[in-house]
Amino acid sequence: MALPVLSDDLGFDALQRQLASLYDVDRAIVNFDAAYYGAMTRAVHAVYMEKTGWMNRYNSTFLRSAVPGAPRDAELDKSRDAVAHMIGAQPDEIALAGGGTEALYALIANYAPVKAGDAVIYCDVDYDEMQYAMDYLEQSRGARVVRFSLPEPHSRANILAAYEKILKDTPRAKLLLLTHVSNRNGLIPPVREIVAMAKAHGVDVILDSAQAVGQMPFNVDEIGADFIGFSLHKWLAAPLGTGAIYIRKARQKDILPWLGNRIHPVDDIRARIPTGTVDFAARLTIPSAVAMQARIGINRKFAHLRALRDYWVARASDIRGVEMMLPPERDNYGAISAFRLPGMKTGDQARQAQARFIEKHKLLVVAKAGLASGPVLRVTPALFNTSGELDRLVRAIQAERGLFL
Repeated sequence: MALPVLSDDLGFDALQRQLASLYDVDRAIVNFDAAYYGAMTRAVHAVYMEKTGWMNRYNSTFLRSAVPGAPRDAELDKSRDAVAHMIGAQPDEIALAGGGTEALYALIANYAPVKAGDAVIYCDVDYDEMQYAMDYLEQSRGARVVRFSLPEPHSRANILAAYEKILKDTPRAKLLLLTHVSNRNGLIPPVREIVAMAKAHGVDVILDSAQAVGQMPFNVDEIGADFIGFSLHKWLAAPLGTGAIYIRKARQKDILPWLGNRIHPVDDIRARIPTGTVDFAARLTIPSAVAMQARIGINRKFAHLRALRDYWVARASDIRGVEMMLPPERDNYGAISAFRLPGMKTGDQARQAQARFIEKHKLLVVAKAGLASGPVLRVTPALFNTSGELDRLVRAIQAERGLFL
């Protein structure tokens, strides 16, 4: 795989040109939805095509470990090794999954310690399906679900105070769902501090890092959470349908095997994930995606993504009546952010605005409901986006500011 040669001293404009050149994406509609699916670079896509052809050639011979020199599990373990190295874990603490949603369902629905009457906690910035999984613990185990909303503005002081209060005020709290980067408005809460706070209260954290792994520097020991689920097809830009779980070795007994799975031994983390026939070519491509990210550099990548976000937010903030969702505290956000048009109060209005931006302006922004304060339009630049495209976005926001007035 050909890796890019990027100078260390590139400025914002030069870096965006070089990064954009790594991709082959359609620009008929400008895509500001990288939080949904991260397009592969040309080089990673070429590896995926090669792996797809290889899989088609060897098919069941590979799956039965009959290809000389390429036993199935050993080849897949290269991907587990790459992911483990990327996040500072051990390979036997990683199991590959079909995306972040599958990974987190596996952790939440199979969390063993929760008993009838125990409380499980989540809040409004958490992802819808992970909220559903927490609700399932009420239906399946008799747990008591405690829901709360983070106060706005989402300053770090307000966030820490809200988590401290809910933990203090919740008798028999056993489990807290914590979202590393909110898919709704891009909030990055003080994760390490909240994990430590929960542990001090005797509460486990399942960390939803679907939007964090591959976007920002990430190390499991620094974070401190024992259970983490994440995507690899978002910010790492591995092929679609890739993700993983991390379970600290000493805690693996506290996540039950998937529906009694006995394909792998009970002490093997892979028993915690469905074992059906998946896109093995996608999983075999993961090391190439990890290598591409390493060549770009995770610190440079995160800084550039934040610079793209800062570029449009600084300009849109001057548009009268437009509301930005996050206070300008530097650690509060990465690439993702969101805004409200004046008078936009309902989910239907947000979806109407999304359609307007696509049809009239050829820009994909995403209507997001679920925040206690109301729906928003989410904007997520990718490495392939340019400041020229962000200028188009700002002009469109200016043009549509009166849509609901």
